[in-house]
Amino acid sequence: MNEPHRMKGNETTDPVPLGVRLRERRRQIGLTLKDVADGAGLSVGFISQIERGIASPSLSSLVAVTRVLGVDVGEFLSQPRIESPLTRHNERPVYAIGGNPMTYERISASFPGAVLHSVIMHEPPGHRNPPITHEGEEIMFVLEGTITVELDGEITILEKNDSIHFHSSRRHATWNHSDQPATILWVGTMDVFGEHPATNETRAAGAAAHGSDKQTKSDT
Repeated sequence: MNEPHRMKGNETTDPVPLGVRLRERRRQIGLTLKDVADGAGLSVGFISQIERGIASPSLSSLVAVTRVLGVDVGEFLSQPRIESPLTRHNERPVYAIGGNPMTYERISASFPGAVLHSVIMHEPPGHRNPPITHEGEEIMFVLEGTITVELDGEITILEKNDSIHFHSSRRHATWNHSDQPATILWVGTMDVFGEHPATNETRAAGAAAHGSDKQTKSDT
């Protein structure tokens, strides 16, 4: 049986590392690390680690950060686009973000009016996704392995065939606490593929909301 092929060159062809490009954009529009962290629902420490190349964001984290920066995620990451309603297990490209060991397979299609977005996530042993909050709702269904889900500080262990459904405004994080890989079906309303880009007016408003007092803040 053929294995899913790994998508090469999944980041844009820009040779500058992802973290450096994110930092340059942040400074260009005059935001501090705290501005970005607060707007993206992440911690200041994690944003700093991304910019320094110490950590790589998850898909949802990268989308949240780029929104605060007023740009589309497609400027930093090339993802598969699926026009057909059907995907085959041995034909879906597997891709990652920078050095993040978590990989993804897109399974949701692109069509006008689509509100659901879905990927299969492959989470290696010991891998943690940092706590995050954002808009929408999501479902996680464990296909293989086991993971820990933290939801507003409450710990839940999900095993094979278990699921969890919650509003994404609740602070959530996942961790593969086992010594085996975990495979999770993720379905959510957050546009993780950047196929409904914000208008220039929306971007400008978002940047202004986070940077209105930028002259009184020091860049950290």
